[in-house]
Amino acid sequence: MDWGQFGQKLAAMARDLLAQDSLNATLQRITASAAELVEGCDAAGILVLRDHQVETVAPTDRLVIDSDRLQAELGQGPCFDTAHSAQGERVFRIADLTEEKPRWPLFAPQAFELGVGSMMGFLLFTDDEEFGALNFYSRKTGSFTADSEQAGLLLASHAAIAFSSARTHAQMEHAVATRHVIGEAMGILMGRHNLTEDQAFDALRRYSQETNIKLREVARRVCHTGGIPRNSR
Repeated sequence: MDWGQFGQKLAAMARDLLAQDSLNATLQRITASAAELVEGCDAAGILVLRDHQVETVAPTDRLVIDSDRLQAELGQGPCFDTAHSAQGERVFRIADLTEEKPRWPLFAPQAFELGVGSMMGFLLFTDDEEFGALNFYSRKTGSFTADSEQAGLLLASHAAIAFSSARTHAQMEHAVATRHVIGEAMGILMGRHNLTEDQAFDALRRYSQETNIKLREVARRVCHTGGIPRNSR
């Protein structure tokens, strides 16, 4: 491993990540960088556990999707464990999936059948009910070394910062857009039905509760149709 060259590439990646214009673009760049910068990596992806549901994010190869799906079906696997671990183990490296793995007796042989020879992963983020791991795959056994693990850890550290920044920005944009559409819907109701601001907002809120539809979606429908059902005002 040429650490000097790796450091230069990592610095360039960090600048590139912060220049992405969306959360999705940031995640895509993270996994692409993982495949480009870490020796032995044939594919990379982010496994997210949300409400006990597995989601594969920004995979660079079908192999990532198949591996994540297998772990979800079996309820076991290294990426699954790392993503689900808010405390404790944050890194895993499996040199050879042909060897017996008592911890994942079902996953290891089936993953090898999918074409995974070795794996490596890092906890990328945790939230109240959401966990994510950045995972690396090789079709060959013995591909990931101690140097690979160190390189992956450095990359994951930068990726976690970029992800947090991009997600915060996306949340802010979503909040601004939500306020805008709600404000527009309130204006429509106030003008059409001679309501005060409080009455217009209460009409939106009450309809949202009665129909179990999110307030933003109710507001969007009002903007589209020009009103809400009369018996819900």
